[in-house]
This record gives sequence, C-alpha cells and structure tokens, in this order.
Amino acid sequence: MIVLKAAQEKILAALQSVGGIVERRHTLPILANVLIRKNGPELELITSDLEIQIRTTAQLDGDAGSYATTVGAKKLGDILKSLPSDQTVSLTANQNKLTLQGGKSRFVLQTLPAEDFPLVQEAADFGPAFSIPQKTLKMLISQVHFAMAVHDIRYYLNGILFVAEGKTLTLVATDGHRLALSQATLDVEMPKQEVILPRKTVLELQRLLKDDGKGKEGEAEQLIEMRFAGNQAKFSFGGLEFVTKLVEGKFPDYNRVIPKNHKHHITLGRTTLLASLQRAAILTSEKFKGVRMNFAPGLLGIASSNAEQEEAKEELEIDYGGDTFEIGFNVGYLMDVLANMGQDMVTVSLQDANSSALITNPEYEGFKYVVMPMRI
Repeated sequence: MIVLKAAQEKILAALQSVGGIVERRHTLPILANVLIRKNGPELELITSDLEIQIRTTAQLDGDAGSYATTVGAKKLGDILKSLPSDQTVSLTANQNKLTLQGGKSRFVLQTLPAEDFPLVQEAADFGPAFSIPQKTLKMLISQVHFAMAVHDIRYYLNGILFVAEGKTLTLVATDGHRLALSQATLDVEMPKQEVILPRKTVLELQRLLKDDGKGKEGEAEQLIEMRFAGNQAKFSFGGLEFVTKLVEGKFPDYNRVIPKNHKHHITLGRTTLLASLQRAAILTSEKFKGVRMNFAPGLLGIASSNAEQEEAKEELEIDYGGDTFEIGFNVGYLMDVLANMGQDMVTVSLQDANSSALITNPEYEGFKYVVMPMRI
C-alpha cells in the first residue's frame, strides 16, 4: 500500500513540525518514532515524549484506505533532508517495513506497531478557549524565556507562568535572581486561569510559532488558540494540535517582586548599553560575572575586573541629574534582557545600591524586568 506520495519539501515540513520533541534515547523505544495514521487522503503525524504530544494533519496523496504504523522520526527526517526538495517521494507499506523511494534512491525502514504508541489522554476539564496572533505569543515568549530557571530544585521555576485574566494575558519567568514579565491584550474577557508551562514546551512553542503575522498567500493573521485545564494545556495553530502536561506547584507572587516608586529613572540607547556591557564582560571571571555601574550626573561608568587583576572601564553619557551611587550586577542578566528586547531605547529605574533594578521599555508598557543587585 502506498501510504503517501508527495514532494519532499511537503513531507519534510509536516514531519519537522512534529519532530522537535522526539528524543533519540528514551526508556520507551517507540517514542523515538512518529505515529503515521492514514485515513483516506488525510494523513496524521503524531509524536510524543509522554509530557508533550504534537499532532498535524496533511493532505499527502497515496492509496485509498486506512493504515497506521510508527517509524523512526529522526531517521526518516535525515533521509528526507538528503533528497532534493522538488523530488517526489513515496512511502510504501509492506508487512512490518516501510519503503521510502525518491528518484533512484530507495530505503527500507523497520516499523513498530501503531497500537503500542502511547497517546496522551486529554483532560476533560479544559477551560474556555481564547486566541491571540502567533506573532504576539512568540514576542511574549521571547521577552521572558531567558529568565526561566534551568534544572532548579524549585521545579515550578523551570518554566513560564501563563495567566489569563480579564482581557490580559501575562507571561512571567524567574530563576530567583531576576524576573521577566510581558503582557498582551486579549479580545475576550477571561475568568482567571494560571498554568506553568514546562521549559521544553516553551522552547518548542517558540520554535514552531510564526512571527511574520501572515497566513498562507496573504490570508488573515495566523492565530493560536489556547485552552488550559488542571494538569494540561492545549494549543491549536497552523494545522498543529499541541497538548502538554503542566508543571505542578505554586509560582511566586510576581507582583510583590516588581519594585515600585523608584527615585532614579535613566533612559538610554539599548544597543549602546549592550555593546558596553559585552566589552566589560570580557574581563569578568568565569564564575563571578559581576560589573560595577557608577551613576553620576550626566555619566554612567561601567567597570569590571577579574582574578588576574585585569580591568575594563567604559563610560556613557546619560541624561541623569540625581545622586552619585554605585551598584553591582551579574552582567549576563543585563545582557540577556537587552539582547531580547527589539526597541531602540531602554529605561533603567533604581532606588539605591542595595535595591532591585527595574528595566522597562519606554515604547511598550507591557514589559518589565527585575534584576537583583550583586555585592562586588
């Protein structure tokens, strides 16, 4: 039976949209496979890692009838990548093998039974659905994802908090030393729902979301539909259905962390500040990434040093007329936020040398970044 027959680029695009979560080494060998389900002209491709499941439907020609099997996702992807993009490729099923043919190339692949593939049981208690443009969600994630913790014992920090309330969607990430928050407006009024998406889910969504805002051939803006349940979140966009488990636990009260009523506000060029910090970072020690920032009327001094007693000094002219004081920061935390903001200007708000700094975007009210000072 011919399971599918289409141009290489069409098959590869469908496979790549679901293949990002597949891990080569898994305790269950079948999870290295993609589930292929054929029902007439429609073909479903499903992958899972037991935490996340991604499904896509594609119209790929082939024989009529129904058929289901699983085959190695990475292997199939590597073979497809090696073939010319305009070449017609066919996949034929014969007993427990699949034969892939493209031009004069032929590959015989081993399969595992479709019924052994562990599909995610979808939650019964999904809340109301709401949609925002894919471009908006991609922007929100890009503005906060770098502040997520990595392998933290406080497992609820290894992800992003999504809060839908009223007409606002808020995304928050923190690793305990810094916090990033970004907000967008929703079209519908939502009852309050809070979920923590795992790190892997966040990075996979970021990979799959379109940021050009365009649909196919100039059609309307591409949206992503979201639904949250007690232990699952579901996203539907661009022909994909994405179901993920959530991180259990109570996320810190982010409103208490965001400082208010700062005394000093300095607005300056983002790229200029980033370039100065990148130069100063060269002479910080590997373990101790500290830079000293000295604020004085009209001038910002940036200094760093390391164990070899090497020093870097930078000076920037700023519009500031307040008190002179010095504050230390982890330079990596400052460079992360500046590199992930797209605008020209950035506002740094400070109270004194011992209080958290608030970094905001003068052109976009929905973004806040809090970073703790460092003793140097």
